[in-house]
Amino acid sequence: MIKYPINIFLIKGSLKPFALFLLIILFSTCIDPYNPNIKGSTSMLVVDGLLTNENKSYTVKLSRSVQTQNEDPTMVTGAEIAIIDQDNVQHNLTEKSAGIYKTDSLEFIATEGRSYTLYIKSAEGNEYKSDPCIMYPAQPIDSIYFGKDQEIPASHSEILEGIRIYIDAKNQGGQKYFRWDYDEWWKFSVPYPKLYNYIDQDNIPEVDIIKQVCYAYNGSSDIIIRSTEGSQSSNIEKLPMLFVASDQSDRLLIQYCIDIKQMSLSHEEFQFWEQLKEINDEGGDIFNKQPFAVIGNIHGVTKTDETVLGYFQVSAVSEKRLYILPDQLKDLNLPMYSYDCEQVTIGPSDYPSSQNPSQAITFDKIYASYTSTGFIFISPVYDIRFNLQKLVFTKPSCALCTSRGNLSKPYFWTDLDSPLTKK
Repeated sequence: MIKYPINIFLIKGSLKPFALFLLIILFSTCIDPYNPNIKGSTSMLVVDGLLTNENKSYTVKLSRSVQTQNEDPTMVTGAEIAIIDQDNVQHNLTEKSAGIYKTDSLEFIATEGRSYTLYIKSAEGNEYKSDPCIMYPAQPIDSIYFGKDQEIPASHSEILEGIRIYIDAKNQGGQKYFRWDYDEWWKFSVPYPKLYNYIDQDNIPEVDIIKQVCYAYNGSSDIIIRSTEGSQSSNIEKLPMLFVASDQSDRLLIQYCIDIKQMSLSHEEFQFWEQLKEINDEGGDIFNKQPFAVIGNIHGVTKTDETVLGYFQVSAVSEKRLYILPDQLKDLNLPMYSYDCEQVTIGPSDYPSSQNPSQAITFDKIYASYTSTGFIFISPVYDIRFNLQKLVFTKPSCALCTSRGNLSKPYFWTDLDSPLTKK
């Protein structure tokens, strides 16, 4: 079965098992179960591009769909790509890595109210164009806030407690269609940091850098859209962004940050996201409804009947950031996350003695045994005469924050003055 890359349409994140649904929608015409025979099918061009008014390089990713679910998408190299504005001024993109094309932020920043078209010419000479897309003005986000809530995720059978994050936005520009994206960062500290390196029992030096405190990141994968068409109020009020279960991760233990972007959409792009969301929300049963095609805005010019997957997104962006500290959650009486970390302290004295010197347990043998099973050495234990007695081990995720985070702060990060964040 053809597989589309998980990141077909989004700059970051994924659309659950959307790849599988899209294929069947494209190739089926009825609600009866249908297993298409697509052996030998031609792979399709996949375009992933987002143009905003942010001061940065814009990225277009080109790839081709592949035949099996375990294959990685084939990146499309050697293409000529340009963004053409309403005055026919062409802004070229440069291929920075295989299939990844970027603009020069010093030469081109998109502007609200103007129209843009994506042009692609493949290395084989095939040309593609998007429909012209107007960048509608972005309305500001007025506030981000949170409250206590509960949720039963699909992967759990019990109710989870935590916080839900909301936004308010006054619509002063008459825009009717919106999409939201968010990024999460949080500061965390591993409970048993690695303090020493083991070379042999006579050589156990301190580590150069203690990797205890790091910053983790997560990008949104949900499709969050809203239309105010037909509503009595055009304002956005208490729109839920995401739920954070307080005892399922260490997000809320030290300092948490969420950055939310609000994007303006055309009616056509809103319809595109609405259909994707409907497919995405259907879950595993693809035959609940009459299948329909998800129509993008990119078309073949050389081969007009060629199907191109993807959507050239043009959206102005407004942005707002919220920090959350543990002392802000104290009155909510939430269950908090606890690290499930095993610490093993062991030495030769913990093993039966052997009369055979070759079978005697040594520190080197203990070290080799535990590190071969996934543990990491973190520190020695000495007696009062500084004789080595035991070695201490734990799992890497409990000792090295870099196993899932970065030692460097995000460029914007501000450590807030809270007693509970000083860890």
